[in-house]
Amino acid sequence: MKPLILTAALTVTAVALVTTAQPPPPQPQTTQSTPTPTSTRPPASPPGSAQTQVGGAYVKDDQGRERYQGGKWIEITYSRPIKRGRDVFGSGPDYGKALLVGGATVWRAGANVSTRLKTEAPLVIGGKTVPAGEYSLFIDLKSPTEWTLIVSSYGAKTSGRDETPDTLWGSFKYTPDKDVARAPMTVGKSEASMDQLTWGFCDVTQDGGKLFLAWDTTNAVVPFTVAK
Repeated sequence: MKPLILTAALTVTAVALVTTAQPPPPQPQTTQSTPTPTSTRPPASPPGSAQTQVGGAYVKDDQGRERYQGGKWIEITYSRPIKRGRDVFGSGPDYGKALLVGGATVWRAGANVSTRLKTEAPLVIGGKTVPAGEYSLFIDLKSPTEWTLIVSSYGAKTSGRDETPDTLWGSFKYTPDKDVARAPMTVGKSEASMDQLTWGFCDVTQDGGKLFLAWDTTNAVVPFTVAK
């Protein structure tokens, strides 16, 4: 009787080992979609900005280190069109016409959204005081040697479909009734051709400086001072 019991026990053990040695049932396959690669190419007219500080002074602290204190920020934000081989300004009766998009009468001096000036300090431009705040900048291209900078209280639309009142997309539908200041610009030529339109500041002191714009071989500047 014992041999039969032992044989039965061995049989049960063998069945259990075979059972536990079986591989798990295959799991259903899950299909993963390949993510679409994100484009890293810049926009046709990449954004640009220029900043400076005026009205401050370097002061030594308790440890003898000089730190700039009391300065007020001035910033220009804009979009930077690229020349791409074009004659961007034109000549003769057509001078500047290609830059007046959508029937505009003045140039947005950039691309896409309106060029913007933000200043923490009141400025004097063209003999007019521009209070601290935010403004749109336009340029009246009268001739290759006669440009006028316009500082306007118009706001900037976020797109061509933005219906916010008292705002513009670029310089489309500009009217002079919101002009805060107008100033003649000194227009010059350079030997190097600036590929991207560039705004900036030059000859800056505590009391003022110049706004400048350069594109292709043309550059233009207008002075400003900090209002007392």
